[in-house]
Amino acid sequence: MAQYDYDLFVIGAGSGGVRAARLAAMSGARVAVAEEDRVGGTCVIRGCVPKKFMVYASEYASHFKTAEGYGWSFSEAPRFDWPTFLAEKDKEIARLSGIYVTNLQNAGAELVHAKARLVDAHTVELVGKDRTVTAGKILIATGGRPWVPKDLPGIEHVITSDEAFHIPELPKRMVIAGGGYIAVEFACIFKGLGVDVTLVHRGPNILRGFDDHVRAHLGEEMTRKGINVLLGCQHERVEKTEGGLVSHLSSGAAIEADLVLFALGREPYVEGLGLEAAGVALNDGAIVVDDYSRTNVESIWAVGDVTNRINLTPVAIREGAAFAQTEFYDNPTTFDHEMVASAVFSQPAIGSVGLTEAEARHAHGQVDVYLSRFRAMKHTFSGGEERALIKLVVDAKSQKLLGCHVVAPDGPEIIQMAAIALKMGVTKAQWDSTCAVHPTLAEELVTMREKYMPQDLGPVA
Repeated sequence: MAQYDYDLFVIGAGSGGVRAARLAAMSGARVAVAEEDRVGGTCVIRGCVPKKFMVYASEYASHFKTAEGYGWSFSEAPRFDWPTFLAEKDKEIARLSGIYVTNLQNAGAELVHAKARLVDAHTVELVGKDRTVTAGKILIATGGRPWVPKDLPGIEHVITSDEAFHIPELPKRMVIAGGGYIAVEFACIFKGLGVDVTLVHRGPNILRGFDDHVRAHLGEEMTRKGINVLLGCQHERVEKTEGGLVSHLSSGAAIEADLVLFALGREPYVEGLGLEAAGVALNDGAIVVDDYSRTNVESIWAVGDVTNRINLTPVAIREGAAFAQTEFYDNPTTFDHEMVASAVFSQPAIGSVGLTEAEARHAHGQVDVYLSRFRAMKHTFSGGEERALIKLVVDAKSQKLLGCHVVAPDGPEIIQMAAIALKMGVTKAQWDSTCAVHPTLAEELVTMREKYMPQDLGPVA
């Protein structure tokens, strides 16, 4: 590869790109990474990490209320200061971004702060730097960006999830458009921080792609917490008035708010990458790759959300690592996209791995379902109304667990361990042979013996 400036040039310094670049550089390869924004990508800068900090902050309101049921009293009402939180959040994000930079440099990779654009299969233009470079291999890891309907009247008045982390002050009233995990998480976050929240979704239920029991249960819990969930309608226009912003909906309703957030999904970030010049193929806006993350162009690969496979940070990291192992360590490696667990940091949170009940029935025919819905011990004592839901989907013939779904405050923590068992092909008998840890919410996972029938889901204890 001596005829090129670099052995590997990575476009995008998010989680997947950084992991691939580091591993490649540690093999002795000459590696450079271009990033047009801050190092760390969506997850660190404007996604998972700052959002989780916001989740933590928003949960304290309910924690204080629960504490009173346990005998705690407060001399004055707890008060939340948004500017203080923002400042501390930004400090931590800056620290984490700096760690990413340091790790790249320590591995021997060169970091270039610029937008990169493909000129051909081996040449990259560094926009604004008056510089082009060549590389034997090019990896695209630019992630995704929020999608908004650009032709919607008044769209210029709304914000996306990118801006939600930097609003100067908390609104009193807020409308959130969308029904996916980003919309749901922000609805719970801002409600927990004291904002009057309305969620508007065009579909019949939130969280398309998740198990139907999970979707219905979380919708009920969100409504119980005071979030106004409007289904079966969508924005027709957003009007700016003296009183704020008015969302005019297809249902005929008009809702006034101080802030409107659109969280209608994300799209692969391929704008301005020069993919056409290099001949890289797209499918519905995403870069097409094979099992080894290689595009139709022999010298170009892509990992992470820009390929629109499973758009999760840990998946991008594993795809980036597999690429590096294959191309720089002579160790052909692919990432198995089956049985990847996911989490929704709603309130209560969701942990899910494997197939939904509907998916399992389509793929395997007859399935056994085990389902439990209950108030956790913590809430029965304090008088809280929040309910947990646990569901197992089992292949009726082989008795292998096909899916595990948990809706509870610790759902994402629980599902990590469950994912190991399902990935290994655990059967219901093996699962049930595990002794319960008592008293815990998670023990319900291994104590469900009676198959669920639709009429069984009655009043909650």
